[in-house]
Formats: sequence, structure tokens, C-alpha cells
Amino acid sequence: MFPRFEPARLAALPFRVPLLAGVPISLCIAILGLPDIGHGHSLSYRTLFFCTFVAWLAPTAALQRLLWRRGWAAWAVAPALLAATYLMSALNNVLGQTLSIHLGRFAHYKWNDILAGMDGCWLPLIAFCAMHAVVAYHAALAAERGRAAEALVAQRDAELRALRYQLQPHFLFNTLNAVSTLVTTGRGRDANRMIVQLADLLRATLATGQAHEHALADELALTESYLEIEKARLGERLRIVLDVGPGILDAQVPCLLLQPLVENAVRHGIAPVAQGGALALRIAARGDVLHIALTNDALAEDAATDSHRVGLRNVAERLARLYGEQHRFLARRVAVRSYAVEIELPRRDAAAATAWMRAA
Repeated sequence: MFPRFEPARLAALPFRVPLLAGVPISLCIAILGLPDIGHGHSLSYRTLFFCTFVAWLAPTAALQRLLWRRGWAAWAVAPALLAATYLMSALNNVLGQTLSIHLGRFAHYKWNDILAGMDGCWLPLIAFCAMHAVVAYHAALAAERGRAAEALVAQRDAELRALRYQLQPHFLFNTLNAVSTLVTTGRGRDANRMIVQLADLLRATLATGQAHEHALADELALTESYLEIEKARLGERLRIVLDVGPGILDAQVPCLLLQPLVENAVRHGIAPVAQGGALALRIAARGDVLHIALTNDALAEDAATDSHRVGLRNVAERLARLYGEQHRFLARRVAVRSYAVEIELPRRDAAAATAWMRAA
């Protein structure tokens, strides 16, 4: 579907472009005059009409743009240009008959011929107006599509940032609550250790800047900082298994992809159980696909809370916006006391990811 344009927007094209559009028509007129070389009077007339056509290009383009700029509709612009170019051709004929009188072919002006003989310059001027309109329309169409694409990218970027910014306050609130609990129960050393880990994690989070993706190594460092905080709180109740395949630390993954998933697993699956539980994070590459599997012990009953659902929904929406049909996200209970999240992403290194972000 083609976008609609206001006529005034067609006049935004640089003025040199429509003048260049007149070059092919000028060449055609010149080539058609080649057989007249050596036929004195005929060549003189051809040269005169060629020069007058070239001279009328700029005024014709300026008039057409003036009508567009003033918002004239196409049905009004067309007859106005036909009339204007008709008068230009009539003036050309006056010049032609002046040349005839000067050469002694005519004794006086023949006004009927001036108004009737319009095929010499009128049709090329009409063709130029049509070409000017086509060039302007396609330039405006390309500009409109460019603006639409930029708006889409800006919208997607804003949505991704909004989803990402939801994570940090949520995480900070939970961690400060945990610190408060440690202080209240007299575990001052653990509370101090957690505050130090929290500072390190926030510093690393801020270091990710405005990018939506970073290397898997950076994401694992953030996740391990978070797990250190939870270890300070839960101690031996939290058992961690981390298995990362070879050669994939440079693979690009969304910033803060793992932290909310790990946080959900610990807070809603392991922490509520007196004896704690295990959390296993396995990441491997199979061909061009990066597989991430997070499994944790969980309560037998469905204990999903609003924050649990928000965290999973947030991750799912970010993946959908970043990768579209190229990803898979599945969160489900796999056994009575086990919950799993599985993610598949296209595997890209840093250079490929940069090119992909530019293309998107």
C-alpha cells in the first residue's frame, strides 16, 4: 500500500534533480535533429526549438513546484501545466516565425500557424512535466518509507528499554529486602557481604550502557554476581550447577537475560523450601543456535506469584522484539518438584550482531 502525500511535500526534492530529468528528453530532441544536418533552414529551426526547450525547463519546473507547494491537487495541476506549456510553445513559434521572416521565407507573421503548430516543443515540455512528477513522487515515497522505518526502529528501541528498566528496580527492591532480613536476624557480616556484591552488580549493570545485547561472558559475570548475593543469603541451601559449552563466550545475548530467570528460580522455587534446592544453568551451541536451559527445584504446588509471572513475561517480550520468529522461549513445570526454562537464540558473534542491529 502506497502512503498518501500532501502535494507540498513533492516540492522538497533538490531542484537540480528535475532539471537532470530533462536531459534524456533534450538528447532525444538533439538526436531527432541529426538528419537535418546539411539542410540549412531545417537545422536552424531544430536548433532554435532545442534551445527554447532547454530554456523553458527551469521555469516549467519552478511553476510545477509552486503549484505543489500551494497545495494544488493533481487534477488542477495538470490543466494548469498544459496551458502554461502551450503558451511557452506559442512563444517558441513566434520566435520561429521571426527567424523565417529574418531568413526571407515569410513576409509576415502567420498567427494561425503560431497557435496550431505546437508539436515542436509542447509535447517535450509535457513529457518533462510528467517525468518531473514521477521523480518527485518516487523521491517522496522513498523518504516516507525511510521515516516509517526509523520510527519503527525507535519504537522498538523504546519498548526494549522500557522492558529492561523494569528489571532493575524490581531486583534492587528484592535485594534490599534481603539485606534488611539479614540485619534483623543479626547476620551483619552476610549483610555487609551482600551490600558489596550488590554494589558490584549495579556497577556491572550500568556498564552495559544503552546496548540491548552483550557477550555471553558479560551476562554470566552479571549472573554470578547476583548468585553471590543469594549465596550470602541462603548459604548451603542454594546449590548451583553451571555448565557452559566451549567457544561460545563471545556469543551475543540480551543484556539482563539470565538475571531475572535466576532470580525467579531462587526466590520462588528454592528459597521458600526449608532444605533449599538446586539450580542448574546449561548453555551450549548447536550449529547456529544457542541453547539455554535453566532448571531448578520448585515447590510441588503451583506457587507462581505476580512478580514471577512479570519476570517471565518481561523476558518473553524482550526476546520476541529482538528476534521475532528466530527464537524459542518455553517456561514450564517438568516434574512435580522441578521447573525449567528453555531458550533458543540465533548464535551471532559481536561483528555479526553489530551488522544485524544496523540492518534492523
